[in-house]
Amino acid sequence: MPDQKKLGLLAQAGLEPYQEKPGEEYMSEAQLAHFKKILEAWRNDLRNEVDRTMNHMQDEAANFPDPVDRAAQEEEFSLELRTRDRERKLIKKIEKTLQLIEEDDFGFCNSCGIEIGIRRLEARPTADLCVDCKTLAEIREKQQGRG
Repeated sequence: MPDQKKLGLLAQAGLEPYQEKPGEEYMSEAQLAHFKKILEAWRNDLRNEVDRTMNHMQDEAANFPDPVDRAAQEEEFSLELRTRDRERKLIKKIEKTLQLIEEDDFGFCNSCGIEIGIRRLEARPTADLCVDCKTLAEIREKQQGRG
């Protein structure tokens, strides 16, 4: 069985790519339900990973007499904690996106207001900028970083 982390979000949620129906309105009830399932599955997967890390760290905590062994374990725990911190931030972003779905304000660019697009949202469900605005934001970020 393939590793869950290597699968896309759609596969993790047990879904197929959304097939739009002719004349279907953008962000219809069916589309919103599709994205809600993706986001909830992603959030649940991240929460399970946090629980696994806590259990792993509690199980693996040992008082090694050798300072090198102790340092290696501390480094491993530090990396895991950093990863979990990023995941906690991602969970907050997922929950914010789920709230946007509930408020019927999902799928549109925060900058210019156009539709972000079904395929982009399937690839990155927490996206809040269209491809063009995201590209411009990245260019500005690079220019400011060099300045």
